[in-house]
Amino acid sequence: MKKQHWIFGIALSSAAILILFSLNHADSQSDLVKRGKYLVDAVSACGQCHTPRKGAEFDMSMYLAGHPTNAVYPKYDFSMMRQGIFMLTAPTLTAFSGPYGTSFAANLTPHKGTGLGEWTEKMFIDAMRTGYHQGNKTNRKILPPMPIKNAYENMRDADLKAMWAYLQTIKPVKNEVSVPLNRMGRPY
Repeated sequence: MKKQHWIFGIALSSAAILILFSLNHADSQSDLVKRGKYLVDAVSACGQCHTPRKGAEFDMSMYLAGHPTNAVYPKYDFSMMRQGIFMLTAPTLTAFSGPYGTSFAANLTPHKGTGLGEWTEKMFIDAMRTGYHQGNKTNRKILPPMPIKNAYENMRDADLKAMWAYLQTIKPVKNEVSVPLNRMGRPY
């Protein structure tokens, strides 16, 4: 009889430890997502470029969905350099054109076909560290105004993981963003 109590006690203790571990993990995952939201929205201000505007207001139905499909975008003319103009932006503030070509704010939502849905956490972290699309140095570079140098490349892994965790929780938005264009207007 005492052996049964002992086995029951071990089983009960194990169950309690598992419940506490799962609750602690849930809290830590929730905390990770909250930290990610803080980093995405407040510290990195990702929405400043990745959420299109309608006039002066953000279009929150397109939160972090990047440059809208078929929206107008600026085209840089090298004669603008003589006037001291280095960069132009679209009315949505999601596309940018300069001597390097034209870049479009990416869709950061977890949409499978048009956003980060096919990416892995490692791809995201590597992209922020290296400045190459999907973190692969054989892919194209991530163009200005994305502040990879001295900003994202120096963030702690824990912070980038928190940002990734948060981005996985936002509403997926189907929005096919154009690939960057070179100075001649052709895809990189």
